[in-house]
Order: sequence, then C-alpha cells, then structure tokens
Amino acid sequence: MAATAPLDLPVRLYVYMLGQDDPSKCTAGKLCRFRLASRVLRARRLPKKVLLLNPRAEAVLAGVDRVYAERWGLAAVDCSWERIGEVAWSRIPGLHRRLPLLLAANPVSYGRLARLSSLEALAAALYILGFKAQAEKLLHLYKWGGSFLTLNREPLEAYSKAETPSEILRAEREFFPVSCFPPKV
Repeated sequence: MAATAPLDLPVRLYVYMLGQDDPSKCTAGKLCRFRLASRVLRARRLPKKVLLLNPRAEAVLAGVDRVYAERWGLAAVDCSWERIGEVAWSRIPGLHRRLPLLLAANPVSYGRLARLSSLEALAAALYILGFKAQAEKLLHLYKWGGSFLTLNREPLEAYSKAETPSEILRAEREFFPVSCFPPKV
C-alpha cells in the first residue's frame, strides 16, 4: 500500500522507519496508517532542516525550535530500543534534538525513564513546542495515550513554558534529579 499524504495539521510529522519493531506494536506505523505522519524509508528523503528527535543528541528540544517545526516539520526514527546503537545518527539529516526526560506510558516500557515509543516522542515534542491539540490527537490513537499525559503533566507543562535550552535543562533537573538520568544510549 502506498503511503498517503498526512492530513492538514499544524506541524508535518515524519517517521523514518527502520523496520526493527513488531508491526503489531509499532506506534509509528499506526501514525502513518491514520495519515498523521509520513512514512520515510530513506533518510535522505527527510527535509534537511527537519527537527529530528535523537536520544543521543547534545542539544535539547526547546521553545526556540518551534519555528523549525512549523516550517520543516518534526521527525522520529522508528527503531527498536534494543538496537538503537546500530542507528547511524550522523547520516540522518535534520536538526538533531533530544527530548527532556519523561516517563513512558506504553505497555512495553511503562514507567521507564526516556524509553518512549515513537508516538510518545512525537506527541511530547509537539506538546513542548506548543502544539498541544496535535499532541493529544496523536495520543488518542491508543488507550494508554491519556496515561502518558497523566504521568508527565507537570514536566510537560514546565517544558512547554521554557523557551531556551537552559530553561528546559533547569526544569528537567527539578523533576528528575541527576541520579535519575539514564545512561547514554
């Protein structure tokens, strides 16, 4: 089945699919089937200045990135957390940003710090950048989507009010002490 263009939403979403996950549990695949994101099979097909969610990035996503999301879109790499070390991040175009720390609500990684599904990552980024209605629309695809907002309501609100990376980092440390930080993946 050919990929169809996403519905008209404020921020265009992309998912670079590496095909490492169980298709029945793939949140990114569902986003694409519901035309909420565009499926990308080759990295070079991503817009050059897309905001790419990369858990290994040095730069943290902040309100100042909103202009890039509006103009170029937001992308996630759909891969298995077990094989994330195999991803050639440097070969993927875009402005690489990591999300500030949040708790997963998906059934596979529930309650684990920073082990978000592609859907949770994109929804969190949208929420932080001020596109809360679009974030909630994504999360409504799953019964557990509301749990993601419940688990992370306070940090998400704080992150969404922070404009600069330093403000995000300050808020991140308020909610998650340094001892909570997961090791670099």
